Amino acid sequence: MDPKIRKWAFRILTPLVLLGLAFFLFVLWINLEVTKTGKKYSYDSVNAIPHNHCAVVLGTNKYISAGKVNLYYTYRIQSAVLLYKNKKVDYIIVSGDNRHRSYNEPVSMFNDLVEAGIPKERIVLDYAGFRTLDSVVRSFVVFGQHKFTIISQPFHNHRAVYIGHKRGLEVIAFNAGDVNGRPSIKVILREIGARVLLAYDLLTGTQPHFLGEQIKIPD
Repeated sequence: MDPKIRKWAFRILTPLVLLGLAFFLFVLWINLEVTKTGKKYSYDSVNAIPHNHCAVVLGTNKYISAGKVNLYYTYRIQSAVLLYKNKKVDYIIVSGDNRHRSYNEPVSMFNDLVEAGIPKERIVLDYAGFRTLDSVVRSFVVFGQHKFTIISQPFHNHRAVYIGHKRGLEVIAFNAGDVNGRPSIKVILREIGARVLLAYDLLTGTQPHFLGEQIKIPD
């Protein structure tokens, strides 16, 4: 290779390699930070978890394909029922996406919780939980909960707890069952991306897409 070309390539590639390495280290750091904080405030045992007035069930699609139920969804519903029936929470906020009439996560969770024996008046619907950040922040700003319990899978709980604590909230989490004992590769990659976005949200002070009027949950 011509020395001039080699020198030019070195000048171009070196900054790119350093930038790539810096990004890799950042991704590694934010994931370790989120997991460390999340684990500290997450519980697997219904007996060990403290009581909170409200639990927040983070939404997801009930079905992953036509007629095939999403187990992430099923386990979250089961966990919410478990906490309520063991008197670990008094109210359940179902927070999810309500993008159109045929896709409504909060209503789907509401119906399944009622079918499982949870009183209707003990379930609060949050129709604007478009992202995890929205669900966490709205639980405080809209629903007035400074302390609450998040219900989702461990990897998701860790991120939600981290967001809550960075926003000054006293948030804990209950780990719903995982699928096959651990997230799929697709879920892991998506979660890594979500944690990078989390860092951006914190740096920029990103707020929920929609807040609206405050909704009082009875004491």
